[in-house]
Amino acid sequence: MKFTLLLPLVLLGASARANVDPGNFAGLAFHQHPGAQLPLDAQLIDANGRPARLGTALAGRPSVLVLEYLRCQNLCSLVLTGAVQSISGAGLTPGRDVDLVAISIDPREKPQDAAAAQAMYVKRFPNPGVAAAGVRFFTAAPDQVRAIASAIGFPYRYDRASGQFAHPAGFVVTTPDGRISRYVLGLYPPPGLLKQAVAEASADQVEPPAHPLLLLCFGYDPDEGTAAALAMRLVRWSSAFLILLIGGFVAFLSLRRRAA
Repeated sequence: MKFTLLLPLVLLGASARANVDPGNFAGLAFHQHPGAQLPLDAQLIDANGRPARLGTALAGRPSVLVLEYLRCQNLCSLVLTGAVQSISGAGLTPGRDVDLVAISIDPREKPQDAAAAQAMYVKRFPNPGVAAAGVRFFTAAPDQVRAIASAIGFPYRYDRASGQFAHPAGFVVTTPDGRISRYVLGLYPPPGLLKQAVAEASADQVEPPAHPLLLLCFGYDPDEGTAAALAMRLVRWSSAFLILLIGGFVAFLSLRRRAA
């Protein structure tokens, strides 16, 4: 039985007001298209500022393909970190078993931003010297990104008030010829799952859609003076109280153990 888990991210410290209607959050889930061919002629710009094609970026090996933006203050870094940890935990080596390909959805980002992120994430692999051949970050013109996102079924929306993009968290695993083999939704996928997904993609297999999940990468702060704002404050206060209560209980147990 399939189910839908709707879990929008709400940052406790967000201060910017957002114009994205929370009633539309569900429309920002992945629209899954297993087996879809990605637009291989889509034009990208690599971390060195050189033009590249999506087909060239994905050719030769299965790829973990992540759409993100490097200025993201929410989940993008966690999606990328989760992908890196899962690849490493599965015993897979970028440039040999699988590639990690990240494409920015933010037209404000430049090749130097991609270069800095690429260098940072390469260092997180056990063998950075080898991994460097298979970790690639790109930027692209908005129309090219839209074409790729549409093929994947990756909705995203820019909110001018907060300066953020609202989008789902997750990535796709592609076959060597650039078709979508599997959707991996959420954060920190189990290494075993990713290892299986890469093996399936390598064998040109296409898996059914993943269970629907919306983990929304967006900091939402409702307008002051509304019922939603009051509810948000109650959630924040309750969370803070719970943290203090747990901290106090741990301190009490520690003091009691010392006294004994």
